[in-house]
Amino acid sequence: MVDSDGQARAIPVALSSASVYPLAVHDAFALAQDLGYDGVEVMVTNNSVSQDPDQLNVLSDRYEMPILAIHAPTLLLTQQVWGKAWTKIELSAAMAVEVGAKTVVTHPPFRWQTGYAEEFGAGIARVADEYGVDIAVENMYPWKIRGREAKAYLPHWNPVPEPYERITWDFSHAAIAGMDSYEEIRGLGSRLAHVHLTDGTPNGKDEHLLPGQGQQRCAEALNHLATSAWDGVVAVEVSTRRARGAGEREDWLAETLDFARTHLRH
Repeated sequence: MVDSDGQARAIPVALSSASVYPLAVHDAFALAQDLGYDGVEVMVTNNSVSQDPDQLNVLSDRYEMPILAIHAPTLLLTQQVWGKAWTKIELSAAMAVEVGAKTVVTHPPFRWQTGYAEEFGAGIARVADEYGVDIAVENMYPWKIRGREAKAYLPHWNPVPEPYERITWDFSHAAIAGMDSYEEIRGLGSRLAHVHLTDGTPNGKDEHLLPGQGQQRCAEALNHLATSAWDGVVAVEVSTRRARGAGEREDWLAETLDFARTHLRH
């Protein structure tokens, strides 16, 4: 990454609020400040604070943690948040503008979201242009039922071959899909807008391990970003649900931040 004076500067590392689940959004900001993260990615959920730009700006100011990305409520578990599919995208983009985030992360459409799915590519391009933000489609993975792939997404769980201008790359999802994140990130080039730093194994489970605990080439991928003048954000999105108390959760998130900073140096 290069600043306006042509000087190299560090790629920012954000803490996703998903990494502190089941704790609240407030805890994500507090932990991000305590551990020295560069900012926060807010995942919009049924938690009222995550849906309110005014409250998020209060937290951002209180903890001196900029909001670097908004994750739209497009997960299966957040289908009831903000109503219809296009409303989710529009409100996420509007909130990104209000809190100063440049990126909105979204998942590919589900197959049953007729209309929205067919118009998705053109629609997100329109919303991105209207609000002046990046709408970065996240790589997902095939769903399997009794060993056979179920067609859950339309047109596909893999956004790379689709005509989306901006992509979010998630290492855990890549692991389930049997993809090599290092090679995929190299191939994406300027289409890569955002990264979810985590890890996984090809066992069919979305594990969101700490980087280095799975089989993805996380270190090599970060090294590549550090030497390629990439201008996006690396957001830590690991699962800490099994942490034995606040101390272990902090240790895991500090370890992941150190991993990111170590491998983003060049």
